[in-house]
Amino acid sequence: MHYRLSLAALTVLELDPPTMVTCAAEAGFDHVGLRLIPSTASEPHWPTIGQTPLIKETKRRLEEHGIAPWDIETLRLKPDTDVKRDFEPFLATGAFLGARHIVVAGNDPDPRRLADNLAALADIAGEYGLTPNLEFMPWTDVRDLASAAKVCAAAGHDNLGILVDSIHLDRSLSDPAQIAELPATWFHYVQLCDATAERPSDTETLLHQARIDRRLPGEGDLDVLAPLRHLPRDLVISVEAPLELPQPARAEERASRAHEATLRTLALLG
Repeated sequence: MHYRLSLAALTVLELDPPTMVTCAAEAGFDHVGLRLIPSTASEPHWPTIGQTPLIKETKRRLEEHGIAPWDIETLRLKPDTDVKRDFEPFLATGAFLGARHIVVAGNDPDPRRLADNLAALADIAGEYGLTPNLEFMPWTDVRDLASAAKVCAAAGHDNLGILVDSIHLDRSLSDPAQIAELPATWFHYVQLCDATAERPSDTETLLHQARIDRRLPGEGDLDVLAPLRHLPRDLVISVEAPLELPQPARAEERASRAHEATLRTLALLG
């Protein structure tokens, strides 16, 4: 089985989007993920909303290398979110680049409002050829797979999905077998990485591991193939594995290592 691989932005987050495209293509990836909205104050901030010079150069690189953007990130659904006002410029930028999917975080303790906003996002995203994917993360209001399933069911929209990430699946104590009980149409791609076996007991360490201290697939202690045994075999695999090293390798080297490690791991899938 040949899986298409996408280089997630977090794996090489120090790069600007055009360089990230080139890095993904030269490392052998079929797709690339682009972070148009920063998730933290400490990460690089680029002028990436609208047809800015940087975005136009990103599109030129995509065409030059013949690589397609897979997803764009990150949208956060909060209590005060106005979907059209807050997100339409982001959606228009993603459509200009030719992206297919959106990473969405649920940061609203009201599940009904969260579901309504997800449905509203699914509506307007569909007009731009994009599909929102709700990513469950233990420190958010959508902390596990079961919570994400409840929100998606309540949203009741055809144009949405759930994004499974190896480390969040493990740290949230979610059972991979639950994936098979959910609609297959909810799963458009999966994020793959590895991690140490010990689960953090505090949020600070949980965030640290998730954001900058993962492992490449097959180089940690997780059963990274567990979700793939319950997911459709034609999914794109986004490799999201930021590494914390004493002497970090160049982004291009890390991307190549990520591609090679993922292929080795996937070869073990029966």
